[in-house]
Amino acid sequence: MGNLKSPIQNRVHTIFIHVSNLERSVEWYCNLLGQDHDLSTVKRPVYNLQVNSQVGITLDAGPDDTSKHLGGLDHPLFNFHTDDIDEAYDYIKQLNYDIDSEIIRFEDLSFFTVRDPDQNVIMICTG
Repeated sequence: MGNLKSPIQNRVHTIFIHVSNLERSVEWYCNLLGQDHDLSTVKRPVYNLQVNSQVGITLDAGPDDTSKHLGGLDHPLFNFHTDDIDEAYDYIKQLNYDIDSEIIRFEDLSFFTVRDPDQNVIMICTG
């Protein structure tokens, strides 16, 4: 079986973040990333964040006739990169976002976590 050629590519294409309130999450993530946004243009079921890589990020509230009740995981879904962990931490504090952990520092890596409006843990990370 190890010699089969897989039709599945070895890359991540899009991260779907399931949200209960699309407008609130668009505002939260756009502010986190310093992106302009116009809430009057946000339409269910999804909103694609602007990203500077091959991996897309889609906020997904589902169809109009559904509502998601999300509890959030206690572990990060993914991380956003920063070159300056202290500046990123201060920025999150200025936004008055829910900081889940203080900065943890290693020799080649530093990170902290923050919770989004649906209590998903997002890591902010160097390295």
